[in-house]
Amino acid sequence: MSGRARKGNRWVKTTLVQAAHAAGKTQTYLGAQYRRLSVRRGGKRAAVAVAHSILVIYYQLLTTGQAYQEKGVEYFTQLDQEHHQRRLVKQLERLGFQVSLTPQSAT
Repeated sequence: MSGRARKGNRWVKTTLVQAAHAAGKTQTYLGAQYRRLSVRRGGKRAAVAVAHSILVIYYQLLTTGQAYQEKGVEYFTQLDQEHHQRRLVKQLERLGFQVSLTPQSAT
């Protein structure tokens, strides 16, 4: 995608970006998304991305009528762990190892 925001209502865009900046200071999924993106892309682009996420969430709430389910701050770290784990297992299997994973017991 181009990375440019399409034309639309400037007042809605301004409000959503302000809400995204405010969400960036919270301990929620949207705050985690803002912090994660702002490291790589910068604060303004992260705010536009989070504003888009807010708009998508709002649209889904209106069309489906379901309540919003917060994914939580740990969503991205958990997602990264699972992805990292799958990648390492595939790499070991390509090297000829048979891998079975068992959770480590708490000591």
